[in-house]
Amino acid sequence: MGHLQRAVELAAEALEAGDEPFGSVLVDAGGRVLAEERNRVNSLHDRTRHPEFALARWAAAHMPEQSRAAATVYTSGEHCAMCSAAHGWAGLGRIVYAHSTAQLTRWLTEWGVPSSPVSPLPVQEVVPGLAVQGPVPELAEQLRGLHRSFHGRG
Repeated sequence: MGHLQRAVELAAEALEAGDEPFGSVLVDAGGRVLAEERNRVNSLHDRTRHPEFALARWAAAHMPEQSRAAATVYTSGEHCAMCSAAHGWAGLGRIVYAHSTAQLTRWLTEWGVPSSPVSPLPVQEVVPGLAVQGPVPELAEQLRGLHRSFHGRG
């Protein structure tokens, strides 16, 4: 739960910097934090600057294949299709997320936010067989508030 809470802290840092509230932490099989990242889409003017994508790139460059497969990515929100694909191509292991894509889609629809140009697919539809855990209700509600603030609804 500590790594997942850190991902939520990174999401709050992203929001404070003017970015969408997403954060992620890459942890090795022994529980050691290897890398962490937050969303940087708005601050870097690049829609691909998601934290999950950045961690997949980092893992591919710095970890042997076997270590990547044993690692876990703790993330504030379930990976989008782009990040799921990067995760799969990098050969990373399990994902643990605080809120799901389905939850985020419901929230955004409720607030009248325009749809994403990318289909809101669950991770397993992009990377079949990947071990995925989430959502975590008590953290999901906290993240709902962060997203509501980002979209000017709270």
